[in-house]
Amino acid sequence: MVQLYNLHPFGSQQVVPCQREPEQFCCGGRDALFVASGCKVEAFAVQGTGLCQPRCAFSTLGRVLRMAYSEAGDYLVAIEEKNKTIFLRAYMNWRSKRTENSRVCIRMVGHNVEAPFCESFKDQMSIIEMPLSETPLCISCCPVKGDLLVGCTNQLVLFTLKYWIINEEFSVLDFERSLIIHIDNITPVEISFCVGYVAVMSDLEVLILKLESDPSKGEGVKHHPQKTNNQLKQMEDVSNDTSRLESEDFVICLKPMELLGEKCEQSGISVKLESTGLADEKVKYLSVQHLLYRRFAPDISFYVLSDNIKLHSLQLLPIHQTGFPPDGKDLSQEKELLGLFCFFSLPHVGYLYMVVKSVELMSVYWYPEKSQQAVLTPQFLHVITSQSLQCFTVRCSAAVAHEEDLCMDTTLKACPPVTMDVCALRIQLFIGLKAICHFKNHIILLTKADPESIPEKKESPKRLLSRKDASVRSRIPPTAEAGWNLYVVNTIAPVQLYKEMVDYSNTYKTVKTQSCIHLLSEAHLLVRAALMEGSQLEPAEKAELLEAFKESCGHLGDCYSRLDTEQSHLALPYYKMSGLSLAEVLARVDWTGESESQKYERGLIFYINHSLYENLDEELSEELAAKVAQIFHVAEPKQLPHVLCSPSMKNISPLTALHYLKNLDTCEFSPVLVTLTKAAMALKMGDLDMCKNEMKSYSEMKLVYGFILEPRLLIQQWKGKIAPTELAIHLKETQPGLLVASVLGLQKNGKIGIEEADSFFKVLCGKDEDTIPQLLVDFWEAQLVACLPNKVLQELFFKLISQYIWRLSKRQCPDTIPLRTAEDLINACSHYGFVYPWVHVLISSDSLADKNYTEDLLKLQSLICGPSFDVASIIPFLEPLSEDTVAGLSAHVLCRTRLQEYEQCIDTLLERCPEAVIAYANQELKEEHWILWWKKLLPELCQKVKCGGEKHQLYLSSLKEALSVTAMGLDLKDFLNVLPEDGAAAFFLPYLLFCSRKKSLT
Repeated sequence: MVQLYNLHPFGSQQVVPCQREPEQFCCGGRDALFVASGCKVEAFAVQGTGLCQPRCAFSTLGRVLRMAYSEAGDYLVAIEEKNKTIFLRAYMNWRSKRTENSRVCIRMVGHNVEAPFCESFKDQMSIIEMPLSETPLCISCCPVKGDLLVGCTNQLVLFTLKYWIINEEFSVLDFERSLIIHIDNITPVEISFCVGYVAVMSDLEVLILKLESDPSKGEGVKHHPQKTNNQLKQMEDVSNDTSRLESEDFVICLKPMELLGEKCEQSGISVKLESTGLADEKVKYLSVQHLLYRRFAPDISFYVLSDNIKLHSLQLLPIHQTGFPPDGKDLSQEKELLGLFCFFSLPHVGYLYMVVKSVELMSVYWYPEKSQQAVLTPQFLHVITSQSLQCFTVRCSAAVAHEEDLCMDTTLKACPPVTMDVCALRIQLFIGLKAICHFKNHIILLTKADPESIPEKKESPKRLLSRKDASVRSRIPPTAEAGWNLYVVNTIAPVQLYKEMVDYSNTYKTVKTQSCIHLLSEAHLLVRAALMEGSQLEPAEKAELLEAFKESCGHLGDCYSRLDTEQSHLALPYYKMSGLSLAEVLARVDWTGESESQKYERGLIFYINHSLYENLDEELSEELAAKVAQIFHVAEPKQLPHVLCSPSMKNISPLTALHYLKNLDTCEFSPVLVTLTKAAMALKMGDLDMCKNEMKSYSEMKLVYGFILEPRLLIQQWKGKIAPTELAIHLKETQPGLLVASVLGLQKNGKIGIEEADSFFKVLCGKDEDTIPQLLVDFWEAQLVACLPNKVLQELFFKLISQYIWRLSKRQCPDTIPLRTAEDLINACSHYGFVYPWVHVLISSDSLADKNYTEDLLKLQSLICGPSFDVASIIPFLEPLSEDTVAGLSAHVLCRTRLQEYEQCIDTLLERCPEAVIAYANQELKEEHWILWWKKLLPELCQKVKCGGEKHQLYLSSLKEALSVTAMGLDLKDFLNVLPEDGAAAFFLPYLLFCSRKKSLT
């Protein structure tokens, strides 16, 4: 379906001052327009608003049948006919042609010219002749690299553009015949070539190929095989059968067919590559990949005019950059091809395909009358009929946007769909249109009145538009007929046309919703397509386009937010792309009254709701905040508590908020969330009693659930930083346990990250990054009790142990009373183990006045004694805790014990705390380590007793206990062997008697 609008994409026009009737013309580059008539080519410069001035003229070898211009290399190539012989020639450096009689250098393709002669090329036009084994039928220049593809009856020949550098200031252009594409069963009428992509068109067939440098992706390079006798015989049979059928007035109609990818081989068209270029060529095509084959069948009803039912206007259109927003940098010729589109047309319908990444039909164009020729641009499709110039919209920019931008079709960005109906912007009447070409914002039109309309010239043969090259031919002298003109028609600036489309869309606002959105989408795509050519824009023009783009996004956002459509959610990404703030969007809303019966559409609700969730760092005024509360109270009451918790709504009057909250029916959603929101508003008013009463309505567990439903009751983001709410500050003072439990619930439910939670408690307690408040330690301990995943556990262990050690080393007390004692943690959490008895003996030797200091030490010891802790990893953390203190001594000995360094621990205890050594040995020296009783502990105690000193009695009592344990466990003989040789017999005799009686007793 094609929608029709009566807009004005065409501006001024000017007649091209050519001397003779054009037979061929082409244009391109910055300002080049070439007109061929007979054996002469005139070059014109098209500048500004269409001012067309003659630049130069030069003669050709013969009459020009086809010609094409390449911006890359700035050359003109032509197929010429002289004495029924066809030639292919390229005209280089034509801008230096001052007069028609100026010297011209003619050379053969690939012919190396000596350097002295090359210097003369700088100031004269150079003509390169390219001989071919077959007659050239059609030509195409690559718009990116300037390579030339020539179509012949059975083959396509690729000439690569070369630059021979003569010196730093001058280089000579040449071609190299690099590839021959042998192609059977299709005779090219038109071809198009673009960076490895080849499109071939016959009267009713189109084939699109991709040349690959990787031979594994398609058919490899082979020399063209000679047809066997059987193949030749089969072709002759088919030809004879066809001739016989046609002679009997039968018509052969093949089925219409569309084949994609590998299925193209079913078309019966054989494609082989023959490489003829040099081995060191940078880009060497080694294989061919089939992309699309499409065959059309003529309509039998038109068979009286069967010659006119043919395809025309084959074109490959490349998109080299997304360029959006444009960066202003020049594009490299080697830049990756982001989008490629192929267009071809029948007389009454045109087809536009996307052929990069995926091959698919994008748009179908139905013309109101029979077309003669069409040209595709990134913004429009221009079609001519015999009486009108028609301008259709295209979807190239939308296709590239959807393919290249990963954020497209999300809440961040949107673009009108590729499948959106195309529309005709204008049908401009012209008399006798014959041919068209396009470059930049110029359309070149050839018009010619029919001979019948000129009475005195009726006997002149009628000249029609050739369907092979879509250009006008003439075999009669130019003075024989009149009534022709060559026009330069300027398309108006995209911004100007955009403004007209926006103005036009206003007529649909209250009448047809879809028409309004459709026209605004067309305006949006128009500006988007213009921005994709950002490297060719002036800074002021680019800035104007960007402003128009944002404005178009705002208009589309308005449509989707106010009108009842299925895609109302698109209001969000379009408003985001517009750059409008939430307040600016709300100011665009038509507030018809204060009545709560006013209807608000889904798109507006969706946009506001998401915006308030995304921490926009924007404060709404009290008036606008009240409007937002009213909207959600009427349209989405379930969302009202969430909306009121947004940082953007901080200026709302608490009385207004409470008014809406009290009128809510909480049967359909969680009443605890409404209660917490009321408490927050009461606190904002300073009504502590109301806040307290609301908080008492539910148990702590349900209150935690309420905070999980809306984390912003406690934690908000403002300008990238965490900001505790007034309710969080209040809970810190009154119910810190509830606060810790709530934040833990948020973390377990993925509503807050680990680092974010830590920062929250630091900010809440007014501490800097290096200071750890007790409330944060309470939170870490609560995390351990909650049994978080193992990957989080070790990090928690390090945090807690570091803090315990820091406090113990600095004798620093907690800033608030801990929520849990060491005993609470040991009983509630498996990660906190029971402290070994010998540790209690060890620490009892030191009197600690501060109970909290003792709590930190017990928690540290309990963690080390726990089953989940990797002791070896915390040895470096113990350095600040000196062994000179009992706290440090206990921690170090505990760690060495967990690492089974028992001998070192015995030495330390004997030296520092002998009263604990026996308790230590009873606890740790068991099973395979029991041998240390007599091999380590007993000898060391004997040595200490001998030395005497202040702790002689402690060592002596410990020795007696060690002898009792050893005598109980060893046989008499073994016991005698472990006793010291220099000991007093009377001292050891009781233990010997006990050991000897032990056996008889057993």
